[in-house]
Amino acid sequence: MPNILLTRIDNRLIHGQVGMTWTNWLGANLVLVADDELANDETQQALMEMAIAGGAESRFFSLQKTIDVIHKAADRQKIFLVVRDPQAALKLVEGGVPIDKINVGNLHFAEGKRQVSKVISVTEDDVRCFKALEAKGVPCTAQGTPDDKKVPILQLLETE
Repeated sequence: MPNILLTRIDNRLIHGQVGMTWTNWLGANLVLVADDELANDETQQALMEMAIAGGAESRFFSLQKTIDVIHKAADRQKIFLVVRDPQAALKLVEGGVPIDKINVGNLHFAEGKRQVSKVISVTEDDVRCFKALEAKGVPCTAQGTPDDKKVPILQLLETE
């Protein structure tokens, strides 16, 4: 069983908050980004690697590769799994990746989205995915940094 410490949804993927704050707080030694677009973009990968706390390694896999290889992870790997959106998280869960909880960091506002918190904006499909994840027993909470209060994502979705 892979040692997934936390899965985070953040459309920025790796940045200071993820690469330093969360990685250190979790004690992760591997930041695994599961993202189809980034898996093939070595320039963006190199930029993101610069934001990771010293000592932690990084991997950039497509969603399908993550599904295919996650169960081969070594016991010593303390994995911080990062995905871009709730659709990716749901695909991983449906593909058998053992995700037991999800931290929602940032989902930028864009046309067609409604803002449910300062840093989280959702489409109707995002809402569907969050509800599907919760129905599969995967609690999703909004929390920017480890010091912030956890807020259940469904609570945010209901208030707006």
